[in-house]
Amino acid sequence: MKSDLKTRHGGKILADALVAQGVKLAFGVPGESYLPVLDGMHDLQDRLRFVICRQEGGASYMAEAYGKLTGEPGVLFVTRGPGATNGAIGVHTGLQDSTPMVVFIGQVPNEFAEREAFQEIDYRRMYGQMAKWVGQIDRVERIPEYVSRAFHTAVAGRPGPVILALPEDTLFSEAAVADAPKHHTVRPAPSPLDIEKTEQLLRKAQRPFVLLGGGGWTRDACQGLQKWIEATGLPVGTSFRCQDLFDNRSPNYVGDVGIGINPKLSQRVKDADVLLVIGARLGEMTTSAYTLVAVPVPQQTLVHVHAGAEELGRVYRPALAINSGNAQFVEALENMKVENSSWKTRTATARQEFVEWTEPRPMPGEVQYGEIIRWLSDRLPEDAIVAGGAGNFAGWLHRHFRYKGFRTQLGSTNGSMGYGYPAAVAAKLAKPDSTVFALCGDGDFLMTGQEIATAAQYGANFVAVVVNNGLYGTIRMHQEREYPGRVYGTELRNPDFAAYARAFGGHGETVERTADFAPAYERAAASGKPAIIELRIDPDAITPTTTLSDIREKAFKSRQ
Repeated sequence: MKSDLKTRHGGKILADALVAQGVKLAFGVPGESYLPVLDGMHDLQDRLRFVICRQEGGASYMAEAYGKLTGEPGVLFVTRGPGATNGAIGVHTGLQDSTPMVVFIGQVPNEFAEREAFQEIDYRRMYGQMAKWVGQIDRVERIPEYVSRAFHTAVAGRPGPVILALPEDTLFSEAAVADAPKHHTVRPAPSPLDIEKTEQLLRKAQRPFVLLGGGGWTRDACQGLQKWIEATGLPVGTSFRCQDLFDNRSPNYVGDVGIGINPKLSQRVKDADVLLVIGARLGEMTTSAYTLVAVPVPQQTLVHVHAGAEELGRVYRPALAINSGNAQFVEALENMKVENSSWKTRTATARQEFVEWTEPRPMPGEVQYGEIIRWLSDRLPEDAIVAGGAGNFAGWLHRHFRYKGFRTQLGSTNGSMGYGYPAAVAAKLAKPDSTVFALCGDGDFLMTGQEIATAAQYGANFVAVVVNNGLYGTIRMHQEREYPGRVYGTELRNPDFAAYARAFGGHGETVERTADFAPAYERAAASGKPAIIELRIDPDAITPTTTLSDIREKAFKSRQ
């Protein structure tokens, strides 16, 4: 059979291997270090679309968002050295968000290795703690093998990023090799004994709480779990930036367990006698800096379900550790019949607390930001995809927007700024028929705002709101708390964001009053262009519940 195979150069073998793995969309910034791959993709444009981005950080966010949205590995191409370092931010996001990614990086020829050649980096050392596996393909005939392993690794167990370095001589070399078929997704399943023990613990529980999070979920698993939870009467919360795993309109949904958590919900998590955690890592943001759940032995009876065996017992010693994929665990749960009338009463109270907590509150200035988020929550289609960046401005989104469907939230659980806009670009390219909305801060947006050029080039037409308060707000808030009145390094001088959008051929609006937002949004959505609405808010309004003035005053008083 080998004699019947066509001889191809390494770049063509790699491009064909991607198609064999089911890749339809790849993101990147072109580099001379992987020219043969670009040549290989030239003949595959009807099956494999390469999205040219303006900076590797934005491209890496797009690949991560694509992986998060679709469940298939997001594919990123960056050149060696500077390209690889720029792209690292999306890889770190993929690691902490448990998102499948495969990242291809150009590399110096093998004959130049270890000389600190032009742009040379040892990627095994650079990415060693940020990826599930870092490999380098030194022989052209092994490209299909390495690519197959990379895709299998990215989706297996706890999903995550994989790095493959591509020496130039490997890509220019030729070989006659066969493509490897599409990868399998392999995740563990719970044993019957695991399910029996879970049932026993729940039957004895008076104050159980279910917490969902992490990657590797499917729509069917989320819907099946919601049906089971509503039948049992259990209360459910979601971990940081995983609010779309459970319909927020459900009577059993009681809020997100993350930054700015409802104090009443925080207490409920602490008071739970059985804490059933499915998919979440129980990281710093979800546990309020490891205070909701004691380290290493929780006060709650912790049942921790996770697809990554290495995560079980990593921080917390569970009463019951279950190594299982989310879908596999939910499938086993569906036959479990547990119910307690007291659960439903407690859940109803917790739900009412959630409803009260998420009502917008008045804030300083002419723009009532919370009311605008609630308007968007009520107005956007149920399947609208909302991409959010990182910063205090996102607190209003977490608190006042109700997610109705699976994978309608794109946010970075590692809190990396600049995520929202490129994530929205990826979402619109992946699902062109869906409504996509991005919420960015002023400092947040300008970290990757050049990707509006990518949106314009590929017709990714969606509305982005840039919340402008002229501050690195999160840092300013902590600065005022720790060093009141000693402001330094947190003020911003911003451009006219509406004009910025128009400069790229987009649509721009500026809103300075609450009443002006709805018509501005309607015009932006109807423009048929990438649109930016600059929302100018009072810088004193630093969170949904407090102001900088209040924080400063309390800090001064505490020091008297």
